[in-house]
Amino acid sequence: MAGECLFCAILAGTVPADFVWTGDRVAAFLDNRPLFKGHVLVLPREHHVTLGDLPPELLEPLFARVRLISAAMPEAYGAQGSFVANNNVVSQSVPHLHVHVVPRTRGDKLRGFFWPRHPYDSAAESADYARRMRAALGADG
Repeated sequence: MAGECLFCAILAGTVPADFVWTGDRVAAFLDNRPLFKGHVLVLPREHHVTLGDLPPELLEPLFARVRLISAAMPEAYGAQGSFVANNNVVSQSVPHLHVHVVPRTRGDKLRGFFWPRHPYDSAAESADYARRMRAALGADG
């Protein structure tokens, strides 16, 4: 996939990036279009497009690294916290699973990054959405 996927090319070393972590199964590098300086992308070395495609054995290594990078942001960047996000297909600019870890400080005005809220019309509508997800997960009996 390295010839077709930008992140595979970065992981193969054919496209430059500023790595903050390199491991056997997971790597992390700075986003070249950061929301804020220090914005890190954490991704599996194997090519998987979405979180749903990720094999279960890669969940722990991926999210363990996300957790550690998120926890290190205050020390590394003077941040007060972090924002962790993953897009699947929609708004996923590179079709290779990656998790954004973005340093945050109060008053950083990241609000524009968030989408408008669409509240449920009623408790019944909310309950129906919950029921539909339980059914899709096979948990509605």
